[in-house]
Amino acid sequence: MPTAKIVYASLTGNNEEIADIVGEELEKYGYTVDTTEVSQAMAEDFKDADICVTATYTYSDGDVGILPDESLDFYDDLKATDLKGKVYGCCGSGDHFYDDFATAVDDFDKAFAQAGATKGAENVKIDLAPEDDDIKTLEKFTKQLVEKAQELNA
Repeated sequence: MPTAKIVYASLTGNNEEIADIVGEELEKYGYTVDTTEVSQAMAEDFKDADICVTATYTYSDGDVGILPDESLDFYDDLKATDLKGKVYGCCGSGDHFYDDFATAVDDFDKAFAQAGATKGAENVKIDLAPEDDDIKTLEKFTKQLVEKAQELNA
């Protein structure tokens, strides 16, 4: 049975909800899903998954968007982990009030690329909590991840 690992960072619950939506969609495709909050996760855990997903918020420090403090060690470890043959996707929530809207999503995208993983879908950035249109976007995101994983394993 194919497997997926989702790691999320959430202050307000928005990214936990995003992770749950993606996880439920992956289960519909027959994946066994493990979802973990980032402070409880290790980048090495992605080695045991076919699909790897991060859902994170961006902390704003004035005009600069930065990674959440609780994800810094995980992020550094992710860049150094060999994830060749794995499919990844990055998503997360932000707030359009800030200049650097959801830039941590892009940072995790770069970390996965550095780890040698294969990008399965374009990054998804959601303004605050996911609404109906956002859920549809996350469903499409998940479908693309599954299709890329099937293509890679064909």
